[in-house]
Amino acid sequence: MSENMLQVSIFAIVTALIGLLTYLQCRGKGRLQNASESQQNKELFLAGGNLKWYFIAGSITLTNLSTDQLVGTNGTQMALLAWWEFAALVGLIILAKVFLPVYYKFQCTTTTELLEKRYQNKHIRAVIGVLFFLSSALVFCPAVIYSGSLFMQTMFNVDIPLMYIATAFAVLGAMYAIFGGLRAVAVSDTYSGVLLLTMAIVVVFLALNAIDYDFSAIPADRMTLIGDNESPIPWPTLLTGMIFIQMFYWGTNQVITQRAMAAPNLKEAQKGVYAAVGIRLLIVPAIVVIPGIVSFQLYGDIGDAAYGRIVGDLLPSWLSGIFAAAMAAAVLSTFNSNLNSATTLYVCDIHEPYVGHTSNVPRLSAWITAALTVISLLLVPVYAQADSIINLLQQLWGLFSMPILSIFIVGLVFRNVHANAGIVAVIFGVFLYGFLSFDFSPIHAPFGLHYIHLMFVTLVSCVSMALLVNKLVFKQSAEFAWGSDDGLEQVNKI
Repeated sequence: MSENMLQVSIFAIVTALIGLLTYLQCRGKGRLQNASESQQNKELFLAGGNLKWYFIAGSITLTNLSTDQLVGTNGTQMALLAWWEFAALVGLIILAKVFLPVYYKFQCTTTTELLEKRYQNKHIRAVIGVLFFLSSALVFCPAVIYSGSLFMQTMFNVDIPLMYIATAFAVLGAMYAIFGGLRAVAVSDTYSGVLLLTMAIVVVFLALNAIDYDFSAIPADRMTLIGDNESPIPWPTLLTGMIFIQMFYWGTNQVITQRAMAAPNLKEAQKGVYAAVGIRLLIVPAIVVIPGIVSFQLYGDIGDAAYGRIVGDLLPSWLSGIFAAAMAAAVLSTFNSNLNSATTLYVCDIHEPYVGHTSNVPRLSAWITAALTVISLLLVPVYAQADSIINLLQQLWGLFSMPILSIFIVGLVFRNVHANAGIVAVIFGVFLYGFLSFDFSPIHAPFGLHYIHLMFVTLVSCVSMALLVNKLVFKQSAEFAWGSDDGLEQVNKI
């Protein structure tokens, strides 16, 4: 058997095994025949509300850890990007201790439902739902399909056009999201996650062995954790925008929190998040930077091609087939997780409140998922032009992240704030960050501020704008009310 045939055969067997294990775990669960609309929503979008902690931990980990992380972060070929992973620990703890108790208290299906119940207004929920929906459709779905396809193309050194590989990923991911819902997504995430983390650790040791554990030939600026003003993460940004980026991503982002909101109770959900913290602390920083650093010594500055190149060169044929299956599963996991979450937001935040209720939620979800899949494929060539996929993603996140986080902060910390004041602040924040951050703007990067600093500036500006508009336009005085139960008595009225 030729080397390529061996790789393909092992790849197919492992991929089929993950699918079989997922089917066996999900078989017979969550039947939707004659179910009410609310029961259909709960099954499709919250796995029936009975995900165990280990599936929550596995799904959170693999939804975040995909080719955009492994390819993109290793593609910078420097240790400095490990700060994204270290800072994520804080974000996960904030999710467990601050946000999850509130989501469970308000019995939320989406993170945006919390906003509706705090502000007593469905429109603010819809506005934020649309922003989350667009971020999945225009940012994360196409980015993960592109980075996964690039990895496969580079690792196997094949001449297959990138769009062909991307199409295969997109179709398979859409099938998972359409036919399995969150339950199948979370279960497959966990099985795939065990395989991916194991293989990623193997790659780390093989990479270290390739340079005899000697980093002396690698430039100091590639090894440092203290970034200067010209680096991707200047060290002062750790004290400004970094913590709030993590708070947004892990605490309010539907793609992540949806898994933690699918547990039978708060304690089980928190257990899953803490397990994800342990995985991230012990494993993730090493696997997303060490292979990239080593590849700089072996091949020079090759950018986002670094991870696929080093894996393809160092792994033996039989292991590369297994690793390809693990990476394919990671791509599918992140893609179908974003599809499922975006569809959840559309159905619960937009379609049901404004278009009308439907008796067939699975069919509606299937159409939305199909449309998102097509959009993702159309945007793959756009992401192929990026110099660094991970830095582009973080910059694009700024358009949505800080404006959205500001409205959660205002809603949780204050009462007597008009919903329209929050909506004005969010729209203001999107345009403000765009003007401050992107090269086409005449006020791009004022005072030379890094985009992470600009995220902090955007957050403070949005909170201030919401309170100012609330006072001047709506003639209401915001009152400090952290932890207040105001609004609980209105939950059943919405």
